[in-house]
Amino acid sequence: MFNYILYCIGRFMALSLPLKAAYGLAVFFSDVHYLFAFGDRSAVKANLAAIFPNKGRVELNRIRRRMSRNFAKYLVDFFRFSKIDKEYIGKNIKIENIHYFDEALAKGKGVIVLTAHLGNWELGGVVIALSGYPFWVVALPHKDKDVDNFFNRQRQSKGISVIPFGKAARQCLNLLRENKMVALVGDRDFSEKGIVVDFFGRKSFFPLGPAAFSMKTGSMIVPGFMFRNPDDTFTLRIEKPIEFTALEGEKTPQEKKQRLLEIIDSYKSTIEDYIKKYPDQWYMFRRFWIT
Repeated sequence: MFNYILYCIGRFMALSLPLKAAYGLAVFFSDVHYLFAFGDRSAVKANLAAIFPNKGRVELNRIRRRMSRNFAKYLVDFFRFSKIDKEYIGKNIKIENIHYFDEALAKGKGVIVLTAHLGNWELGGVVIALSGYPFWVVALPHKDKDVDNFFNRQRQSKGISVIPFGKAARQCLNLLRENKMVALVGDRDFSEKGIVVDFFGRKSFFPLGPAAFSMKTGSMIVPGFMFRNPDDTFTLRIEKPIEFTALEGEKTPQEKKQRLLEIIDSYKSTIEDYIKKYPDQWYMFRRFWIT
């Protein structure tokens, strides 16, 4: 309940203040929290050191502080969803290569929209939904039911349909077979059933969902990332679709695993490239790699 009250207060402040003032207040609280969030700071530092082994402590700390501030702005943007409309999108968001969605949908097998915990993936979903695409997202439910309802109301208010993680497999398959678009994050495994891959040269668990759905249905995987620009505008960049034919008939576990790894390898480097370019927008506040 306490977290729910904090989110409601945050939304009230974000909607009551001008955007720049709301950002400024959020950054202030972020800096205060940063002083005492020893666990988060340690985890982020370890992650950044893995990505940039040649960067010094001062530079890594600078990236880490910017990440904390950017995440505070991310929350402001999420709280202000009721103010997002096509006029706002036209003034503040540059959309690149959205025609890739049309090309993928034209195949008639559905589209797996792949993103990461980078930039503002929630706002990216709003832009796609308001652009008229048949759009669903798979979201991890919060432990607090009130908080979970709060987040889902924010999404649904902008036309985003939410599929709870843990109950998603059948619904995702049905939607893809109906030629709909399903969005998944591909950089963190929440199921504890992920597959081990090399990520930035270290072992990590990656989620099976995007690759497994593509393997099952033949749906194209279309990577897309919404990142913040220095002037607090955004760019939504859609990458070229990745297509694999569906596996037919009985296959051995080893053959299935090999296909999964092939599909994951086809987009893993794209995620790595975006994280390298925007490390202060990769919101990973836990130790990421297998130790």
